[in-house]
Amino acid sequence: MATTTTSLPLFPLNTVLFPGGYLPLQVFEVRYLDMINKCIADGTQFGVVALTEGSEVRQPGVTESFADVGTMAKIDAWQAPMPGLLQIACSGSARFRIASSMQLRHGLWMAETTAIEDDVVIPVPAELQNTVDVLEKLLDSLQKEGMQPHEMPVIPPFQLDDCGWVANRWAELLPMPLAQKLRLLELDNPMLRLELIQDLLAERGL
Repeated sequence: MATTTTSLPLFPLNTVLFPGGYLPLQVFEVRYLDMINKCIADGTQFGVVALTEGSEVRQPGVTESFADVGTMAKIDAWQAPMPGLLQIACSGSARFRIASSMQLRHGLWMAETTAIEDDVVIPVPAELQNTVDVLEKLLDSLQKEGMQPHEMPVIPPFQLDDCGWVANRWAELLPMPLAQKLRLLELDNPMLRLELIQDLLAERGL
């Protein structure tokens, strides 16, 4: 059976978006303003991929290079505070792999992509429960400091009993090289992803 591919506009960024993650963006480049306006009008999503070379803002003579695995971004809210500027709030949905890509004349990247299966929901085992406990304490402390829901780095619904969800939130929150975040995104085993996160937390004394 032939693999089904989907054509997807890309937004290369200096970050890694995980499924269930929160991504606020300020959009001002024409190539992305057009893309976002079309996504809003059509109710479609775009792909977020991590930059491996180049800049988020297009520069003459510089070509962007990016990872071949990314995450779909769904636009949850948007506003246009002034002409030529869009502020959007996105959430990560499904992962995808790029089969081929091409850059259009005005700079937007388009890709033929294949879907990566969603993580299997696996309850957090007792030996990894500390990763949940520390995350809960962090979220509670941010709320007690008066951080509003729209300012929180983690968006509901909280799925603190799911290995993949907990691992993904830590992968976003912990400071680590972009390449390390990408390796975590590419892992198909959510429990292994959480085990690696536990090791990183232990290294930091958490």
